[in-house]
Amino acid sequence: MRIYTVGGAVRDALLGLPVVDCDYVVVGATPEQMVADGFRPVGKDFPVFLHPETQAEYALARTERKTAPGYHGFVFHADSRVTLEEDLARRDLTINAIAQAEDGTLVDPYGGRRDLEARVLRHVSPAFAEDPVRILRVARFSARFRDFTLAPETLTLMRAMVEDGEVDHLVAERVWQELAKGLMEEQPSRLFACLRACGALARLLPEVDALYGVPQRADYHPEVDTGVHVMMVIDMAARLKLPLPARFAALTHDLGKGVTPAEVLPRHTGHESKSVALLGPLFERLRVPGDCRELARLVATYHSDIHRAEVLRPATMVKVLEHCDALRRPERFDELLGACEADFRGRLDQGERAYPQAGWWRAALAAARAVDAGGIARAAAASNHQAQIPERIHAARVAAVQALGLQKPQD
Repeated sequence: MRIYTVGGAVRDALLGLPVVDCDYVVVGATPEQMVADGFRPVGKDFPVFLHPETQAEYALARTERKTAPGYHGFVFHADSRVTLEEDLARRDLTINAIAQAEDGTLVDPYGGRRDLEARVLRHVSPAFAEDPVRILRVARFSARFRDFTLAPETLTLMRAMVEDGEVDHLVAERVWQELAKGLMEEQPSRLFACLRACGALARLLPEVDALYGVPQRADYHPEVDTGVHVMMVIDMAARLKLPLPARFAALTHDLGKGVTPAEVLPRHTGHESKSVALLGPLFERLRVPGDCRELARLVATYHSDIHRAEVLRPATMVKVLEHCDALRRPERFDELLGACEADFRGRLDQGERAYPQAGWWRAALAAARAVDAGGIARAAAASNHQAQIPERIHAARVAAVQALGLQKPQD
């Protein structure tokens, strides 16, 4: 029995990056031997065992055979005769098909170290085409390793997979998982560029794909269409270190511009409500988590108002705060402000500009929250004016925001 470290741990160590998780493959062992040595079996589809002390996962070397379309259409074979090279051959990219023996010796039958040095993402074998999840993984690696390029032959293979309908068999949960991971990388736009290059973006996120070629407002640079702008926004969201809900909201805030009638372009009147209407089907198709759904709706609805803080009336600002439930959930409202800042700064000429609107909204929220709503309610009840409690609280909040002196005369 021989044990090797494989996959991302070896790759990241060779790149000089921190190693977070280690995967191990066991060659020349049977399930019975693993159990006899104290390992606990946990694998459902193929033999995986937990180490008796570290609880790390150890998988028996295995091969796989495609039997049906999609991610689940595989039959796995694992026994003591499967070689390390056969196990590595089923992996997606050469840079992930390097193994390290317990004595530190590297086993690299498919040129992974060469591609690491050349900064190339390249598939190991034609078997890559059998698993559509690999398209998503390659796109995610493009976002993580920003100085890597995609091998032309791998892009060609990915395009063929899309044309053959393989991506149509992806399960929603796995699509969301990979997209979420990609959004949290340092340059998430590269994930979407990769998906668009192979044609998968139109299948998986047609609402985002539809933004390319749609002009922004007339005052934008002509080379920045709405699709390019959205990519700049999500990269700015990454630069601002925003959490996943804010990055997803940054991605989806302008979807309505993709359905703007051609005759009214480059104007986008009412695109906010159109964006919200498109979000519902997207949420269901990708099984988007609740926190991401909530923030995406709020950002799509209110980002234009957030940008216009300086010219909004105090009453309008308070209505926005109330509609966003900011007084009860200030942390979520702060994420909304982060997504709006990414939108404001996600363009060619404003990446380094400040976003004072965020400060104005935070000040307005603090003033509104400082209002003694309980005291107002008690006073109204004492004078037998319970029905006026919401109106009086709202008016007090408006007065508090107005006292800040943030606004110009009109909306």
